[in-house]
Amino acid sequence: MRTRAAMAASAALLTLAATAACSTDPTPPTDRTRSTVSSATKTGTGDVRTDLDPLIKRFDALGRPVSATWMSGTLGGDAPGPSTYWIDAVVKVTPETAATLRATSPEPTTETPAVEDGVRSALPSGQLLRSTALDALFAQGSFRAKAYLAADSDTVVLVALGQ
Repeated sequence: MRTRAAMAASAALLTLAATAACSTDPTPPTDRTRSTVSSATKTGTGDVRTDLDPLIKRFDALGRPVSATWMSGTLGGDAPGPSTYWIDAVVKVTPETAATLRATSPEPTTETPAVEDGVRSALPSGQLLRSTALDALFAQGSFRAKAYLAADSDTVVLVALGQ
């Protein structure tokens, strides 16, 4: 009987110690547990593409583009789960499409589009324009884009993410 009583007392003490060690405060996030898209690494094949159909299918606001230089891939590495896709594109659009995009009243920006090296050489020289209304035209399906319009040409730059 004594052994049973001792075991019961030990179990009670162990339970009490374990309960006291638990905290109701959530563990504060650390830099290792925070994850942001801006810090994710773009991965892809490194191929610079010029085909238009994939861009036309994802972004109606491009109309019927004249030409494009673009790259794509996924964010992060080989992590399991749904992937976030990226597209960096410099697209020459028709004058009519450019007029429609200019109707969103984009303003001059000093921001340089964060595109991959393979696309960077195709960036238009001169002033770029941006607005949230312009970005909204390229929010289609799961894709969202930061859109830039060249002030002195019919060129659009897209830095897009989607699933």
